[in-house]
Amino acid sequence: MIKPFPASNVFIQVTFFILIFSILLTLSACDSTSETDASKPELLIYCGITMVYPIREIADSFEKQHNVKIIISQGGSEELYQNLKSSHKGDLYLPGSDSYRTRHMKDGLLGHDVEVGFNQAVIMVAKNNPKNVTSNLNDLLRDDLNVVIASSELGSIGRETQTILIKKGIYNEVLKNAVYQSMDSRTLNRALKSGDADVIINWKATAFFKNNINFIETIALSPEEAKPKRLSLNFLKFSKYPQLTRQFMTYAHSPFGLSIFKKYGFVPLNDMNQALY
Repeated sequence: MIKPFPASNVFIQVTFFILIFSILLTLSACDSTSETDASKPELLIYCGITMVYPIREIADSFEKQHNVKIIISQGGSEELYQNLKSSHKGDLYLPGSDSYRTRHMKDGLLGHDVEVGFNQAVIMVAKNNPKNVTSNLNDLLRDDLNVVIASSELGSIGRETQTILIKKGIYNEVLKNAVYQSMDSRTLNRALKSGDADVIINWKATAFFKNNINFIETIALSPEEAKPKRLSLNFLKFSKYPQLTRQFMTYAHSPFGLSIFKKYGFVPLNDMNQALY
């Protein structure tokens, strides 16, 4: 005669089997999700820090329409170019100034480009301008101001600042007066918001970012002092998905894409009067 299992043992066994079955279902779902994600094409965009917000918003919309995953590598414009040059991976390059396209075309890695707006360097101070900084660049030599400028070796705003101050004839003097040099536009704004700096030179569009708009005030420079810079979205010739990449470029250059850039302070060509002032 076979003795029946005690009720407690039966309960334990049933519970154990239910637990194992649940784990297997979860693993199966995870594998299915991983396979789905893995099957999606992935576009890699090298994007200067200043343009990350509009590019991310456009990318989110494009992803939904085309079942694609878009990865954004952000950093200083020159650093990003050297990364893509050494890796030969990626699809698009968006530096903070068209000068990077001009400088690197000789390498043969950059294909056609589309314009997504313009940016301009401005003087920036804390909200309400507590130190009464003016649009005169010589204010960067004042003894009562903590000045921070970006390094000319790392990012587009550093190179642009150098160009502006050399043209004014005060670059070396400002370097001596500066508290320190920052890496990029983000660390410049951080210095201003933290109180390390009383005045900086940065790209105008960064003052429109939601984390800056309540803390930063801009002081315009004339177009003769700070020429507006064309933003060029560049096709990379080693793109793994050239057709999809070109579709993204068309989307970024469309009325929708340009409206996103404009929302973040990057003004299109037909609104250049606003860009200058």
